[in-house]
Amino acid sequence: MFRGSMVALITPFDNEGRFDEHTYRELIEFQIENGTDVLVPCGTTGESATLSYGEHDRVIRACVEQVNGRRPVLAGTGSNATHEAIDISQRARELGADGVLLVTPYYNKPSQEGLYLHYRQIADRVHLPQVLYNVPGRTGINMTAETVLRLAEIPNIVAIKEASGNLTQISEIIAGAGDKLDVISGDDFLTFPMMACGAKGVISVTANIMPREVKALVAAVNEGRWEEARKLHLELLPIHRAMFLESNPVPVKTAAAMMGKCGEVLRLPLSSLSAGNREKLSQILRKYRLI
Repeated sequence: MFRGSMVALITPFDNEGRFDEHTYRELIEFQIENGTDVLVPCGTTGESATLSYGEHDRVIRACVEQVNGRRPVLAGTGSNATHEAIDISQRARELGADGVLLVTPYYNKPSQEGLYLHYRQIADRVHLPQVLYNVPGRTGINMTAETVLRLAEIPNIVAIKEASGNLTQISEIIAGAGDKLDVISGDDFLTFPMMACGAKGVISVTANIMPREVKALVAAVNEGRWEEARKLHLELLPIHRAMFLESNPVPVKTAAAMMGKCGEVLRLPLSSLSAGNREKLSQILRKYRLI
């Protein structure tokens, strides 16, 4: 269900800092028109850390309503408190999400056993397909291949978004999981090499502004057009780098604003892109003829 070219959607805000639902729905249509396979609201790229519970519900509801069954919706519902992740995930299920994306608990720095018990309890309590999310650069904790393979035995844990950047660890998961768990790239830079090893797609930041091109890369790999996929991978590297000139989602939201797709409003403690990086981003967007 959660395979192919998937987008970690930005969350637009108006000039007063409120959720801009109209623009959000337009962004979703842009994704669907350009071939994106799965919509992912309320992830890190969607500034989930600064959304209130009510806003979290509004964003998921708007996404589910706008998609209207045309694509799966994978809602970000992770938390560093297990009971809170359960509550948010159950609410996403009520709102019509097709699955939930669960980041590893941040700040607490649990043991591998704690991670296993965290995810097992959510799986026991929430009857939806669940995608694990390992991003140690954000959370301060790495979930090992051994722990992931233990979790793969739980039927409704169906995939992992892997953003550790550790291709050895990622390959160990792919080799050991068999048909029990899909691996998804959580890093645009590594989509091609990860899919070459057997990953099933990407949850992409870059797809917010270049959905057709990200989909083309994924499709080329899936169809065995390796030389075309390699070429696309290399051509996209500069724009992927640009999306991380500063902390995600600052560059991608700034890029979308430059393209006229949303406002540039971010929520503190995120702040506007620096002048120097704004100029670098502008040059890259011009290179790709996005502005």
